[in-house]
Amino acid sequence: MINQVYRLVSPRQFEVTYKDRSLKHDEDFVVIRPTHLSICAADQRYYTGTRGVEAMAKKLPMALVHEGIGKVVYDPKGELSSGTQVVMVPNTPTEQDEVIAENYLRSSKFRSSGYDGFMQDYVFLSRDRIVPLPENVNPRVAAFTELITISTHAIARFERKSHSRRSNFGVWGDGNLGFITSLILKKKYPGSKVFVFGKTEYKLDNFTFVDGVYQIDKIPENLLIDHGFECVGGQGSQLAINQIIDHIHPEGAISILGVSEYPVEINTRMVLEKGITVIGSSRSGREDFVQTVELMKQFPDILEYFGILVGQVCEVKTVQDIIQAFEKDLTSSWGKTVMEWHI
Repeated sequence: MINQVYRLVSPRQFEVTYKDRSLKHDEDFVVIRPTHLSICAADQRYYTGTRGVEAMAKKLPMALVHEGIGKVVYDPKGELSSGTQVVMVPNTPTEQDEVIAENYLRSSKFRSSGYDGFMQDYVFLSRDRIVPLPENVNPRVAAFTELITISTHAIARFERKSHSRRSNFGVWGDGNLGFITSLILKKKYPGSKVFVFGKTEYKLDNFTFVDGVYQIDKIPENLLIDHGFECVGGQGSQLAINQIIDHIHPEGAISILGVSEYPVEINTRMVLEKGITVIGSSRSGREDFVQTVELMKQFPDILEYFGILVGQVCEVKTVQDIIQAFEKDLTSSWGKTVMEWHI
């Protein structure tokens, strides 16, 4: 069959390319028709050309988007019926390691980061790269399941590497990732307190489920936390990490989720004095998608909270619609831009 792939060829310019793919003699792959795709900040760095000249030259042309869901079109083994709604896993490992998780293996491929993402008519995925979704899930929320798995993965790593005192948590960051991380922490540790620290009052107003919100320039000196999560990214992560160091109890753990393009300075002296454990987390693997879907089933109301993160919804039928969706996303101050993929 001939598959159309919508690739970014230069900043703000997409072109349609055609790839021939046989449906015969390949039972390991399932054909998925994307239905809802979510735009990520990483996609925007490519779209706007701010990723860097060297990276752009190396990775383009490339289909963007690594957050998305779709419906099964064809399963050669017949294990999944046509129309089954699934979330697509963008990380694609090429080997297994007894110690290193699939998303940290340097050999793994990641869609929309050097390899074609989900902006295609059909996506051919290994059957272990799809996870069926609950029947009642809001597809606009499910579109950014991959982002939710980032928090699921980080919290799982935190649980394995931190001490057991978890009376209260601090989450720095009032954006999408901070919202998701705070909500999952509150669900997994209902007896613990979760405090959120941010810069923007109207964003902090959305955190109705936590035990307290604070402007980062108005944090009480006597407020102490057992563990902290940095969900800021960029140059702002420097201030966030150092504030966590100031307000964390000795031997607490700091989970770093925010991505920064440049090195940041942190107060290593106090990291040493307090015996702080610093845990880095990046991306996620299949198991994190499975656990996230289970979380949706266990706490159905979590989907209603995640619904607050649905910002703009754009119907995409043409390449120009793709451009308009990315442009609208650039002006959005809150939530995720979801493309309803009808192209």
